[in-house]
Amino acid sequence: MTAPATTPVKTGLPKTSFAAMRHPAYRLQFVSYVVAMMADNIEHVISYWFIYQKFHSPALGGFAILSHWLPFLLFSVSVGGLADRMDRRRIIQCGMLLFIIASAGWAFFFVTDTLTMWSAMLILIIHGCAGVLWQTPNQLLLYDMVGPNDLQSAVRLNAMARYLGVLVGPAVGGLIMYTLGPIKGIMLNTLFYLPMLLWLFWAPGKAAQPLARAVRGFGDIIQTMRDIRPNTILTSMTLLAGLTSFLVGNAYSAQMPGFAQDLGHGDPGISYSLLLAADAAGAVLAGILLEGWNVIRSTAKAAMILAGVWACALLGFASSGSFALAIVLLMIAGFCELSFNTIAQALVQLNAPPESRGRVVGLYNMAGLGMRAFSGLSVGLLGAWIGIHWSLGLSAFGVLFLLLIVYHFTVGKAPAKSQA
Repeated sequence: MTAPATTPVKTGLPKTSFAAMRHPAYRLQFVSYVVAMMADNIEHVISYWFIYQKFHSPALGGFAILSHWLPFLLFSVSVGGLADRMDRRRIIQCGMLLFIIASAGWAFFFVTDTLTMWSAMLILIIHGCAGVLWQTPNQLLLYDMVGPNDLQSAVRLNAMARYLGVLVGPAVGGLIMYTLGPIKGIMLNTLFYLPMLLWLFWAPGKAAQPLARAVRGFGDIIQTMRDIRPNTILTSMTLLAGLTSFLVGNAYSAQMPGFAQDLGHGDPGISYSLLLAADAAGAVLAGILLEGWNVIRSTAKAAMILAGVWACALLGFASSGSFALAIVLLMIAGFCELSFNTIAQALVQLNAPPESRGRVVGLYNMAGLGMRAFSGLSVGLLGAWIGIHWSLGLSAFGVLFLLLIVYHFTVGKAPAKSQA
């Protein structure tokens, strides 16, 4: 089913800068993806700030991460299996509808002033389920739109779009929150999911087909793990995604109000938005440099090194008492995170067997996104006991240590031609 470990890696480097943008359908997808990601992050900014002010609970911040990513852990492979055999566009639309329900749910509880921890937890779970219905089918849709030659460009640009949404989202979310207030702001946010929802009715993609076999849930996960084991690249990139997400992921984003307050630089609300924006700005810069000039080769070794630098930057951020230094370190972290994630994701898609690409990409997302559920424990719940600075620092150090082990037993032992 999979190629042996000695099969040369297909890097999928674009022949021209911003190659995916040559496809009209991709350009429309890119715009709608940015707007949807912006809406996702506006919701995070408003809801995280509101529940932090109401409950002051690092544990609830940890649950925000757990509930957001646990659906990816449980359902990514199953959703990928469905996307192999069903119309990917309709699956994504179901996700957009759940996002709208989540934003409308926040609005209801804000208006009635009846938000409790239990109701907040329920909405966070709905939001997480929306994400798993969006991300894996959307990655497969990129392949449908641009094909293998321009896939890495599409993956990189979509990752840049994600971070552009992260960059614009906090700024727009902060502006909305301070001008309209959280209630009107979260109501307005429901409209930002509509472009993606409506565009998918006309988007090109894989038409619906009868299921070749039943989706087997946990059985699919085990079988897909067995299938990719002989392929060094698929194995190493899935492990890379899993360990970085398991210990850190983006759990520090939910704790960013606490970091902003501890750094003590002016208004905590503004500092909060600036810290989030710095991480996103580094990622957008990476997307522009990598897509425009291809300054980093897309190899498993490069992905591992960039992940190590990312961990070091977060370790420095966790121990920093300077707001300016924290901004610089978050920009470096954002640059490296986009770089190693896009390299890994493109290598997985390009090396996955065509007949099971959805399940393989789903397994990668289970590792890279689903494992982030546990980072809510390592950074969030542990942070409630020893402090968020110590918990993030120890988690980042753990990533660095485990990366060395994974590199030694996978990429470090692979034949040179399998890493080219």
